Amino acid sequence: MHDDDYWMQQALLLAAKAESLGEVPVGALIVIDDEVVAEGYNNPITTHDPTSHAEIEAIRAAGESLKNYRLCGATLYVTLEPCVMCAGAIIHARIDRLVYGASDPKAGAAGSIFDLLPPDHRFNHKLEVTPGVMSQQCSAQLSNFFKRRRAEKKAKPKPKPKPKPKTLPTQQASRNS
Repeated sequence: MHDDDYWMQQALLLAAKAESLGEVPVGALIVIDDEVVAEGYNNPITTHDPTSHAEIEAIRAAGESLKNYRLCGATLYVTLEPCVMCAGAIIHARIDRLVYGASDPKAGAAGSIFDLLPPDHRFNHKLEVTPGVMSQQCSAQLSNFFKRRRAEKKAKPKPKPKPKPKTLPTQQASRNS
């Protein structure tokens, strides 16, 4: 039986696929009974779909693979703490356990900014959350991606501002009246 570090390493490989496409490197996989049933990685830019987060892609693929929209008995491994949208999908899919790597201090919905996956019975589904698995590796992958992206953006020549059109004396006279 594989442990959480093993599965998170697999999620990091999926995140690298996203990065190779110019996407934010987030990878996810769904495991049931120590077998991968689905994988996903961030893909919103390529697909022109703002919902194409790694978690959503993995949940969609698992539902299709299992021919069921309920993923009872599933563990979702993801390299970054889920956002609000993904947290909602995790609840609706009835995933039993969430394991994530890096916390997301800007949009995290599993405790960092929002706590939409509480361990109590506020929702009709309760799941176990295990944060911080391989957090340093997951955080480093994201940090390196954004550092490189900022450096690339800084290195690009800035477009020259367009010159303002000169007003003709007749146009200026009509403005004054």
